Amino acid sequence: MLVDMASSKPAELALPSGQQSAANPPAALLIPGLPLSLAHELWRTAEAESCGLSLEEFCAVLAGVGTKVNHGLPPGAIPDLSQVAAFFRSLHLAELALAHACALGREAAWEIFLSRYRASLVQMATSITGSATLGQDLADSLYAELYGLRETQGERRSPLASYSGRGSLLGWLRTTLVQRSRDHHRRTHRETPLDDLDSAAPTAAEIPAELARLTDAVARTLRELGAEDRFLLAAYYLDRQTLLQIAQTIHVHEATISRRLKRLAGSMRKQLLENLIASGLSKAAATEALGADPRDIEINLRGWLQTSQIGTFSSKRASDAAQECL
Repeated sequence: MLVDMASSKPAELALPSGQQSAANPPAALLIPGLPLSLAHELWRTAEAESCGLSLEEFCAVLAGVGTKVNHGLPPGAIPDLSQVAAFFRSLHLAELALAHACALGREAAWEIFLSRYRASLVQMATSITGSATLGQDLADSLYAELYGLRETQGERRSPLASYSGRGSLLGWLRTTLVQRSRDHHRRTHRETPLDDLDSAAPTAAEIPAELARLTDAVARTLRELGAEDRFLLAAYYLDRQTLLQIAQTIHVHEATISRRLKRLAGSMRKQLLENLIASGLSKAAATEALGADPRDIEINLRGWLQTSQIGTFSSKRASDAAQECL
C-alpha cells in the first residue's frame, strides 16, 4: 500500500502563490511536454477551481509530484507521454488539489477540508491514543500544524504541501497522526521522572484499538503455523542460526531453507492481512496497519515460537522477528 508521509521539509512541493488566468496560463508554469488539453482535464477532474487552485498552480503540483517519484518509474527511466498521463490519472487528484490549496491558505479549501476531515481526525486520534481527551489534543495539535501555525525561519509552512496524492488523504492524515503520537510518547517518556518508571503495564483497555487488533492478528497468524514453520522462524530470526545450521538440523539443503523462509514470510504477510480484515478493518486500513512499529506490539513471541530448542529468546530478538513478519 502506498501511504504518503508528512515530510520534515514540506517545502519540497512549494507552489507559486500568484493567481493567473486559467484560460491562458504561462507556458513556463505548465508541465513540459504535457498537452494543454490533458492539463485542463486533470484540473477539472480534481475540481481544483472549487478549492481556489488555478490551472498553473495545479500543474506545478503535478510537476513536483511527477519529478519527485519519476512518475512512478524506476530511477533513471525516462517516461513517455502515455506513462506520464497514466501516472497523473492514477493520483487522488481531488485530494491532491485540496491538500495543496489548504497549504496555500485558500479559505475555500479549508472549509472543504474541515467539513470532510475534521471529525475523522478526532475519531482517528481518539482511536490511536485510546482516550477521548488525548485524542482531541492530538487532533487539535495536528490541525494547527497543518494550518501552518508553526513558523520555520519566519515563514508559515504546512505539512500538507508534502502530500503527493499517491495514497488517500485520509490515510496520509492517519499515518501522520500515528507518527506525531509516537514522537510525543517518546519525548515525554524521556522526560518521565525516575520514580515513575516502575509503573504498572498498561491494561488491555488502554491499548489503542488498532494495536490491539494487530497484536491479536499476529498471535492468530503464528498460532495457525505448523510446528516446522515455527521452528524455522525461531531458529532463523530469534536464535540467529545460519541457513546451513538449520539445514543440517532437518537434513535438507540450505537452498531449500532459504526458499522456504521466503515463501513463509510471504504467506504469513498474506495471512496476517486476511486476519486483520476479518477483525473488521478495511483492506486499506489493514495494509496500513502492517506498517506499525513492532516495538508497539505487546506479544510473547517466545511463547508462540517455543518449538526452537537452541539458544534463548530475548526481547530484542523478538522485536526483530516481529519486524520481519511485518
